[in-house]
Amino acid sequence: TRLSCVLSSFLLSFQKSSFSSAGAFVEKFAFIAALFVAIRRFILTFVQCESLARALYSHTAIHCNNFSLFAKMAATTFEMDGSVMEGGGQILRLSAALSCIQGASIKINKIRAGRSTPGLRPQHLSGLELVRDMCNGNLEGATVGSSEITLTPGKIKGGNHVADTRTAGSVGLLMQISLPCSLFAQGPSELCLKGGTNAEMAPQIDYTLKVFKPIVERFGVQFDCDLKMRGYYPKGGGEVVLKVNPVKELSPINMTERGNITKIYGRAFVAGVLPFKLAKDMSTAAVLHPISNHLLRYRVYADKVGIEAAEMLLRNIRHNGCVDEFLQDQLIIFMALANGISRMRTGPITLHTQTAIHVAEQLTNAKFVIRKAEDEHANNDTYIIECQGVGATNPSL
Repeated sequence: TRLSCVLSSFLLSFQKSSFSSAGAFVEKFAFIAALFVAIRRFILTFVQCESLARALYSHTAIHCNNFSLFAKMAATTFEMDGSVMEGGGQILRLSAALSCIQGASIKINKIRAGRSTPGLRPQHLSGLELVRDMCNGNLEGATVGSSEITLTPGKIKGGNHVADTRTAGSVGLLMQISLPCSLFAQGPSELCLKGGTNAEMAPQIDYTLKVFKPIVERFGVQFDCDLKMRGYYPKGGGEVVLKVNPVKELSPINMTERGNITKIYGRAFVAGVLPFKLAKDMSTAAVLHPISNHLLRYRVYADKVGIEAAEMLLRNIRHNGCVDEFLQDQLIIFMALANGISRMRTGPITLHTQTAIHVAEQLTNAKFVIRKAEDEHANNDTYIIECQGVGATNPSL
């Protein structure tokens, strides 16, 4: 506005200068003087505006830096190596979600190179197609077995979307790729996710409801998760309906004090033709230790499964952390996107968590620091993960 006023003043001086009068020399001199005054005012105003801009930049350096990165991403197709570190589907899910949220094209190669059956499996393909539909984007090279895909996202829209693995592929992993995206949508989303609710090597739906959901809500996330039907290996057939409200931005978390454990409870169940007695055997075996939920594997005795579950819980209690080894990596993307510094207290850092941090730092300006906890309740296995989030905002809100 100030620059406009200066230019208007200059034009006014120009219009008032007439060279047809008798005192042309005087008027020319007056015009030149007015021109120099206008230029001087312009320079002074520019310097003042530049100083103001520098002052504003110094107070919003995080957002300015992040804007530069987002602008670069919007104009570039980033590449992600899917074979690094844990080399599994997590790299695919995080990369696709961050690509969608930031509106940046991404090419992912060597997908799941660290697995015995590399390339896309049906559940990974379903997740990518879900994100493509949510952001009205373009997905290239996505077929079962493919080791390279390119995702070019558009704007994330709300509404109803369905993803069906048609196998026992985990609905929890479908949630991992789609939930962050739906938080930055133009409106509320309803996601119908079909597949396995209780599958090996993936978050159990019970864990998602009882552990993940209450913790992630601390970021300001609001969603309902309705378990319509459980699904198991090999047929799947489970169904979960997710209703998500978008947010303007995510709040940082500070989870560095666990407090006292006041109650431990668990759940043991069977499905299909398995006798109910197996559930009782699992709970009886686990009662010698704190009880947890664990999946009954084929040809494994029920009492052994109960003991394994209890020992797993004990292991995660002993490090005096606020989150367990399975929640660590699931919170990294939310910490990276939050507006401010997040901290969480946990046990030994898993390879999944290290991989999630690597992807987040590659695709955003988030900065992570891992240090050992040094308070009176800490031991050699207690760590603090700290993150300066980028403060991603929802342009539709």
